[in-house]
Amino acid sequence: MIFKKILIPVDDSKHSENAISYGASLAEMSGGKLIVLHCHRPVPTGLGEPNFQKAIDNATRESYAILEQKTAFLKDKNINHEEKIIGGSTAKAIKTVADTEKCDLIIMGSKGKSDLEGLVIGSVTHKVLHTAEIPVLVIK
Repeated sequence: MIFKKILIPVDDSKHSENAISYGASLAEMSGGKLIVLHCHRPVPTGLGEPNFQKAIDNATRESYAILEQKTAFLKDKNINHEEKIIGGSTAKAIKTVADTEKCDLIIMGSKGKSDLEGLVIGSVTHKVLHTAEIPVLVIK
Protein backbone atom coordinates (compact mmCIF):
# COMPACT_ATOMS: atom_id res chain seq x y z
CA MET A 1 0.00 0.00 0.00
CA ILE A 2 1.29 3.45 -0.92
CA PHE A 3 0.62 6.31 1.45
CA LYS A 4 0.32 9.71 -0.21
CA LYS A 5 -0.32 11.73 2.97
CA ILE A 6 0.88 10.67 6.40
CA LEU A 7 -0.07 12.57 9.54
CA ILE A 8 2.45 12.53 12.38
CA PRO A 9 1.32 14.23 15.58
CA VAL A 10 4.34 15.14 17.72
CA ASP A 11 5.16 16.34 21.19
CA ASP A 12 8.46 16.68 22.99
CA SER A 13 9.01 12.94 23.49
CA LYS A 14 11.36 10.24 22.21
CA HIS A 15 8.37 8.32 20.84
CA SER A 16 7.57 11.27 18.56
CA GLU A 17 11.12 11.21 17.21
CA ASN A 18 10.70 7.52 16.41
CA ALA A 19 7.40 8.24 14.64
CA ILE A 20 9.05 10.97 12.54
CA SER A 21 11.91 8.66 11.61
CA TYR A 22 9.56 5.85 10.58
CA GLY A 23 7.31 8.26 8.69
CA ALA A 24 10.31 9.67 6.83
CA SER A 25 11.26 6.17 5.68
CA LEU A 26 7.73 5.53 4.41
CA ALA A 27 7.59 8.91 2.65
CA GLU A 28 10.93 8.26 0.94
CA MET A 29 9.77 4.87 -0.31
CA SER A 30 6.36 6.01 -1.50
CA GLY A 31 7.07 9.61 -2.49
CA GLY A 32 4.38 10.67 -0.05
CA LYS A 33 4.01 13.84 1.98
CA LEU A 34 4.24 14.10 5.77
CA ILE A 35 2.05 16.43 7.78
CA VAL A 36 3.72 17.06 11.13
CA LEU A 37 1.24 18.33 13.70
CA HIS A 38 1.72 19.74 17.17
CA CYS A 39 -1.35 20.31 19.35
CA HIS A 40 -0.94 22.64 22.29
CA ARG A 41 -3.27 22.71 25.25
CA PRO A 42 -6.28 24.98 25.00
CA VAL A 43 -5.79 28.45 26.41
CA PRO A 44 -8.58 29.51 28.79
CA THR A 45 -10.50 32.44 27.34
CA GLY A 46 -11.28 33.74 30.82
CA LEU A 47 -7.73 35.01 31.27
CA GLY A 48 -8.61 38.37 29.77
CA GLU A 49 -6.28 40.67 27.91
CA PRO A 50 -3.32 40.96 27.80
CA ASN A 51 -2.89 37.62 29.63
CA PHE A 52 -4.83 35.64 27.03
CA GLN A 53 -2.64 36.90 24.20
CA LYS A 54 0.53 36.25 26.22
CA ALA A 55 -0.62 32.65 26.86
CA ILE A 56 -1.38 32.14 23.15
CA ASP A 57 2.02 33.60 22.20
CA ASN A 58 3.82 31.31 24.66
CA ALA A 59 1.95 28.21 23.44
CA THR A 60 2.68 29.11 19.82
CA ARG A 61 6.37 29.77 20.53
CA GLU A 62 6.71 26.41 22.33
CA SER A 63 4.90 24.64 19.48
CA TYR A 64 7.21 26.15 16.86
CA ALA A 65 10.24 25.09 18.91
CA ILE A 66 8.98 21.50 19.10
CA LEU A 67 8.20 21.42 15.37
CA GLU A 68 11.59 22.89 14.50
CA GLN A 69 13.34 20.22 16.56
CA LYS A 70 11.25 17.38 15.11
CA THR A 71 11.39 18.48 11.47
CA ALA A 72 15.10 19.36 11.24
CA PHE A 73 15.75 15.75 10.19
CA LEU A 74 13.13 16.01 7.43
CA LYS A 75 14.59 19.28 6.13
CA ASP A 76 18.09 17.80 6.02
CA LYS A 77 16.84 14.88 3.92
CA ASN A 78 14.57 17.06 1.71
CA ILE A 79 11.50 15.05 2.63
CA ASN A 80 8.24 16.62 1.50
CA HIS A 81 6.44 17.79 4.63
CA GLU A 82 4.16 20.45 6.04
CA GLU A 83 3.97 21.71 9.62
CA LYS A 84 0.75 22.53 11.48
CA ILE A 85 -0.05 23.86 14.94
CA ILE A 86 -3.49 23.55 16.53
CA GLY A 87 -4.73 24.28 20.03
CA GLY A 88 -7.38 22.32 21.83
CA SER A 89 -8.23 18.71 22.47
CA THR A 90 -5.33 16.74 21.01
CA ALA A 91 -7.18 13.59 19.96
CA LYS A 92 -9.98 15.57 18.32
CA ALA A 93 -7.48 17.83 16.55
CA ILE A 94 -5.59 14.82 15.17
CA LYS A 95 -8.78 13.28 13.80
CA THR A 96 -9.91 16.62 12.33
CA VAL A 97 -6.59 17.23 10.57
CA ALA A 98 -6.50 13.65 9.27
CA ASP A 99 -10.01 14.03 7.85
CA THR A 100 -9.52 17.54 6.46
CA GLU A 101 -6.18 16.76 4.82
CA LYS A 102 -7.46 13.39 3.54
CA CYS A 103 -4.55 11.52 5.10
CA ASP A 104 -4.00 7.82 4.37
CA LEU A 105 -2.20 6.99 7.62
CA ILE A 106 -1.52 8.37 11.10
CA ILE A 107 1.79 7.51 12.73
CA MET A 108 2.15 8.37 16.38
CA GLY A 109 4.21 7.50 19.40
CA SER A 110 2.89 4.93 21.83
CA LYS A 111 3.21 7.37 24.70
CA GLY A 112 3.88 11.07 24.79
CA LYS A 113 4.29 13.71 27.42
CA SER A 114 0.91 13.49 29.07
CA ASP A 115 -0.40 13.58 32.61
CA LEU A 116 -0.97 9.81 32.57
CA GLU A 117 2.64 8.68 32.44
CA GLY A 118 1.91 5.27 33.97
CA LEU A 119 -0.21 3.90 31.13
CA VAL A 120 1.16 1.36 28.66
CA ILE A 121 -0.30 3.33 25.77
CA GLY A 122 -0.93 7.07 25.99
CA SER A 123 -4.48 8.28 26.41
CA VAL A 124 -4.29 10.43 23.25
CA THR A 125 -3.03 7.48 21.23
CA HIS A 126 -5.80 5.33 22.67
CA LYS A 127 -8.47 7.86 21.69
CA VAL A 128 -7.07 8.26 18.17
CA LEU A 129 -6.99 4.47 17.70
CA HIS A 130 -10.69 4.32 18.52
CA THR A 131 -11.89 7.37 16.59
CA ALA A 132 -9.76 7.55 13.45
CA GLU A 133 -11.28 6.21 10.24
CA ILE A 134 -7.87 5.52 8.69
CA PRO A 135 -5.07 3.18 9.78
CA VAL A 136 -3.08 4.27 12.83
CA LEU A 137 0.47 3.01 13.24
CA VAL A 138 1.74 3.18 16.83
CA ILE A 139 5.51 3.43 17.21
CA LYS A 140 7.51 2.76 20.37
